[in-house]
Amino acid sequence: MKILVLNGPNLNMLGKRDPEEYGNVTLSEIERKLKEKFPTVDFTFFQSNKEGELVDLIQKAGEEFDALIINPGGYAHTSVAIKDALELLTIPKIEVHLSHLAKREDYRQKLITAQSCDGYISGFKENSYIAAVFLITQLNN
Repeated sequence: MKILVLNGPNLNMLGKRDPEEYGNVTLSEIERKLKEKFPTVDFTFFQSNKEGELVDLIQKAGEEFDALIINPGGYAHTSVAIKDALELLTIPKIEVHLSHLAKREDYRQKLITAQSCDGYISGFKENSYIAAVFLITQLNN
């Protein structure tokens, strides 16, 4: 199984951002944990602060991946472009968030991009990614 894990803006700053909301791990540590917990999964990881780069990868993802996990960061609340690209993608796709969005600011309550995913996970810090991979592997059983 091949899974593309996309991360949006500011996720390259994990480990430096508010640990109460995002935990203490870096994006590299999350990647390492996923590889350790799911050794039979072939992961491709990508992070960008640029919306267009994320859209380009989403558009191509169905050609070479079996599933997509996306943490669009702040674009989750604002990006119709990412939402539309996700809507066209036919492979399983799960949105993840490290922080518990329901406990956060009002503007974080509307998840535009999650509407085009099969589901979303929020509030479990790095374990949100682990849960997403687990669920995707269960979809294929």
